[in-house]
Amino acid sequence: MNAVNIDKGYVDLSIPENVNIKDEINRLRKEKNAVILAHYYQSGDIQDIADFVGDSLALAQWASHTNADVLVLCGVHFMGETAKILCPDKKVLVPDLNAGCSLADSCNAADFETFIKDNPGYTVISYVNTSAAVKAFTDVVVTSTNARQIVESFPVDEKIIFGPDRNLGNYINSITGRNMKLWNGACHVHEQFSVEKIIKLKKEYPDALLLAHPECKNVILALADKIGSTAALLKFATQSDVSRFIVATESGILHEMQKQNPDKTFIPAPPNDSTCACNECNFMRLNTMEKLYNCLKYEQPEITVDVEIREKAVLPIQRMLDISAKLGL
Repeated sequence: MNAVNIDKGYVDLSIPENVNIKDEINRLRKEKNAVILAHYYQSGDIQDIADFVGDSLALAQWASHTNADVLVLCGVHFMGETAKILCPDKKVLVPDLNAGCSLADSCNAADFETFIKDNPGYTVISYVNTSAAVKAFTDVVVTSTNARQIVESFPVDEKIIFGPDRNLGNYINSITGRNMKLWNGACHVHEQFSVEKIIKLKKEYPDALLLAHPECKNVILALADKIGSTAALLKFATQSDVSRFIVATESGILHEMQKQNPDKTFIPAPPNDSTCACNECNFMRLNTMEKLYNCLKYEQPEITVDVEIREKAVLPIQRMLDISAKLGL
């Protein structure tokens, strides 16, 4: 049934054919003083209609400063939670509550708490791709944009737990000389890139540079010409004199890359699945223009965070934002 529970009743979510969805979204956000924030991994139509498009750090920074009454977070669930934690007085909406995250799901809060208790005396650094409950056990949150700088802001001999992404943690260890204790989690998208197919693409396009997100496995990173967050890869591609790139991260970023660089060629790195030419996050793609329209119209689904968890989780997020601002990130 295509319906939503509104005040214990059900409202039909089907959209009449004569409704111009883009026009209605623009009307509704103006009427409700709402802003639409979209991650680079969203589909192109959602990125184009958003007020702001960015990576996890940029979305958190934007949410913390907006004067809007309503925030619509087009991304995945933990991003909506982060916005709500930073803006408890605002209504935070997401187009689809089922838009979760395999990486966040790989780190259960109760298990993570046990892991911390089993390793006393460690500073806990958590990737932003975690639930609010996990953030509540964390000393400082990081994103792929600022992870290295924040880790290096601690003394060299600091004992650190890093979770949940083992690939990002291994990468940070390798470039900082640290020996952080890693939680064994991973992103299903970045785990699925095919080494063989990427090598084949590099042979087919010898002039192309391979851009890779640090959530990829070490074997992919070893082939990369540039490793960085989505924002860093976008910046590198824009500033580079090279005209062709193979991109090993969620393929949604190619929309903005192509938009900013219409004369350059961007090739999505393929996953192991032989039926796919690109690698998409099935959770990110649950959000659609239709769901965005209904989300604004009915102001549901709404993100809520337990007050006690929020009061604990806001501290490591704010610490991340403060360190990032100090470092000019």
